[in-house]
Amino acid sequence: MQITLKTAAKAPKPGQSPDSANPLSAEFLATVSHGPGVYQMFSRREILYVGKARDLRKRLSQYAHFSGPPHAKTAVMLSHVERVETILTTTEKEALILEASLIKKHRPRYNVILRDDKNYPFLKVSLAETWPRLSVTRKRLKDGNRYFGPYTSSGEMHATLQLLSDQFPLRHCRTLNVRKRPCLNYQMGRCPAPCAGLADLDEYRKRVEEVLAILEGKTGALKQELEAGMLAASEALDFEQAALYRDRLQALTSITERQVVSLSGELDQDVFGLHRQDASVAVALLFVRGGLVTGAQQFFLADPIGDDAAVLAQVLSQYYTIQRQPPRELLLPLAPEDETLLAEYLAELREGPVTLSVAQRGSRMQLMRMAQANAEKLFSEESRKEESWQALATSLRHRLRLSRFPEVVECLDISNLLGKQAVGSLVCFVHGEKETGRFRHYRIRTKDSPDDYAMMREVLERRLSKGKEEGDLPDLLLLDGGKGQLAVALDVAGRLGILGNMDLAGIAKERHGEGEKLFRPGRKDAILLPAHAPALLYLMRVRDEAHRFGITLHRRLRGKDQLTSALDAVPGIGPRRKRQLLAHFGSLRRIRESSAKELQALPGIGVDLAAAIVRTLQEGEGG
Repeated sequence: MQITLKTAAKAPKPGQSPDSANPLSAEFLATVSHGPGVYQMFSRREILYVGKARDLRKRLSQYAHFSGPPHAKTAVMLSHVERVETILTTTEKEALILEASLIKKHRPRYNVILRDDKNYPFLKVSLAETWPRLSVTRKRLKDGNRYFGPYTSSGEMHATLQLLSDQFPLRHCRTLNVRKRPCLNYQMGRCPAPCAGLADLDEYRKRVEEVLAILEGKTGALKQELEAGMLAASEALDFEQAALYRDRLQALTSITERQVVSLSGELDQDVFGLHRQDASVAVALLFVRGGLVTGAQQFFLADPIGDDAAVLAQVLSQYYTIQRQPPRELLLPLAPEDETLLAEYLAELREGPVTLSVAQRGSRMQLMRMAQANAEKLFSEESRKEESWQALATSLRHRLRLSRFPEVVECLDISNLLGKQAVGSLVCFVHGEKETGRFRHYRIRTKDSPDDYAMMREVLERRLSKGKEEGDLPDLLLLDGGKGQLAVALDVAGRLGILGNMDLAGIAKERHGEGEKLFRPGRKDAILLPAHAPALLYLMRVRDEAHRFGITLHRRLRGKDQLTSALDAVPGIGPRRKRQLLAHFGSLRRIRESSAKELQALPGIGVDLAAAIVRTLQEGEGG
C-alpha cells in the first residue's frame, strides 16, 4: 500500500494564483494516480469525508466539477474542504476495507454513520466443551460453539435464558473445577452438578440437544416427547415427575411464542429495507435465524451523500465487522454499488460464502415487504420525534429567555471523591438526544484541594478556548450549580469574547422541598418551573447524565487506586510488576484468589515473592 499526501491551502499566498489554492485544482489533480485507493477530505481541524474509488483521479475530478445546487450536501461539504489526501491501494477490495476502517475510526461528519452500531447479544452453547453451558456473549466467533441471535431485545433474550435455565438446566460455572460438594444451584435444581460427578454425560448431552432444538425453533418433536413423558409419569402415579414435564412444556410454549414470525426454510438471513424521502434515507434490518424473525433494527440517515445504491453499499460495509459477521444470505431492496466487490469483502468477514440477493417473489418477497414497511414507518416516527423536539425546544427558549434555539446542549459537572480525583464531566445532547461521541472527561490539573469554582474555571477555559478556536460551541451551556458557577462561566466566556455565541444557564439541585432552581445571566432570582414541566425534566435529564458520566470515571479511578494501594504494600512489587500482574490476572480479586504456585508461573516471580503477595493480600482482605 502506498500513501500519497497532497495539500492545498484555501487562501492563496502572496504571488500565488487562486487556482493553486483550490484543494481540487487542476494542478493537484494532475498528480493524482488513476489507480484504486481511498481519498480523505479535510477541513482545518477534522476529516470531513472518506471515500474509495476505482480511479482516484476520475473520482476527484467529478468533485472538482460538481455543479449541483449550493445547498446540496455535497456542495456544502466541498465548501469546507481545505486539503485532500489520497491513499493508493493495489486492489479495489483493499480500498473498500481501508475505507470502512477509516470511517469507523474517524466517523467523518459527511459519511454514512450508523448511530445505533452496538453489537447485539447472542446466546452461546459451548459445544466445544465436554459439558456445554449456555451463556450470553456479544462476539460471534468461529470456535466450534453454536450461537443464536442476535437478540435486539435483551429483555426477551434474558427471559428465554431464564426459562431454559429453570427447565432445561445446564452447568452455570464458567470453568469446570472438580468439587467435593455441589454448589447451591444443584440444591435448587438449576444445575446437574457435573463438577461433583453427579451428572450422567449421556443424559446431559440429551438435555443439550433439547436446548439446541428449542433455540433452533425445532420444537415439534420435543413437544411430543414431553407430552408422552408427562402422560407416562402420570399413569405411573409419579406426579412429581409429571409436574416437571408439565413445567417444561409450559416453558417451551412461552419460548416459541416469542418467535412470532415463522417462514419456510432454515436459512439465516439479514433482510434490508430502504426508503428515501427527499434527501433523507431510512434503512430497516430484519434478523432471520433458522426461518424465524428474531429481531429488527433501524437507521435514519438525515442527508447521506450518494444515490440509493451507494448509500446501501456504505451501510453494509459499515455495519458488518469481524465481531458482527454477516449471515449466509442478505436480502436487499436493490443491487448495491460495487456488488461483487462487496460480496467478496463480506465473505472474508464470514469466512464463508455470502449471497447478496434482490428478492423477486415468494417468501423472500414477503420478508422484503416487511423490511420496506419498517423503513417507511421510521419516517413517521422521526417526524413525530422532530415535532416533539421542536415543541420542547420552543418551550425551553421561552421559559429561559434564550437568544437561540437550544439545538445543541452541553452540561458541565464538577465532582470529586472526598476532595480527591477531581474531574469535570461534559455531556452533549443534540436535538434532545445524547451525542455520546462528544462526551468528555477533564482531569483537574490545577487544584489538589476541593474548590468547585476554581475547578469549574479550569475546565471552562479548556473547553471554551478549544470551542472558540474550532468554531464548535453549544447553543446552551448548562452548569451544575447556582449563581457562583454561572458567574465563573460568564467571566470565562467574557474574557474569550464569546458571550454572544451561546447561552448560559445553571441548574441547582432540589433542597428543602423548594424544587430545582434555574439561573440565567441578568436575573436576580431563580427561575422555578413546575415539577412536571417538560423543559425542566429535560434539563434535569441532561444534568443527571453528566452526574452519571462522572461516576463512571470515578469508579475506574477508585478501582485503580485500590489495586495500587493493595499491591504497594507488597515488598518487592514496583510499577512494572504491578502492570504485569494486572495484565495476566485481569483484576485484584483474581490476584488475591491465586495460589503461590500460580503466581510463580509469571516470569520474575519466585517462591519468596509469590508467598509475600499471597500473605499480604490475604491479610489485607481479612482486615
